[in-house]
Amino acid sequence: MSILSIIANPNEILRRQSVPVDKSRIKHDSFQALVTDMAETMLAKDGIGLAAPQVGQNIRLITVNTKDGVMPMINPIITKKSLSKDWDEEGCLSVPNMFGDVKRHKKIRVKFLMADGNPKHIEAEGLFARVIQHEIDHLDGILFIDKAKKIHEAQTL
Repeated sequence: MSILSIIANPNEILRRQSVPVDKSRIKHDSFQALVTDMAETMLAKDGIGLAAPQVGQNIRLITVNTKDGVMPMINPIITKKSLSKDWDEEGCLSVPNMFGDVKRHKKIRVKFLMADGNPKHIEAEGLFARVIQHEIDHLDGILFIDKAKKIHEAQTL
């Protein structure tokens, strides 16, 4: 396990469309190590989500910190979105010390492959749904600052 370097904006890697992970690659030790390292990195950096482009890999892989632990999502696709949306403040490890209000769907349904390669569908709402949407945006080359209103620097104590 190792803590990976987080790529900061501006960097072309953060703006690229990520490619799907081939299912045959999931069982490889190198891919499993990446999943583990991303989880460790996210937790070490006090993040609640991390996308592969943020660590220099333009593949469709995200990790999300849940109340039950870290959940890796391979090739995540949002299959359903609520009509209702909420504004809330977001930040990002790749856009250090910046925050802004972003409007996102309150509830979503997501399908993805788990770290063992098996398919899974989940419904997410609230902060969990917000984090998934934020991380999937990274896979599409979108940063929260592209959608945010009232962007501001973090206040220091």
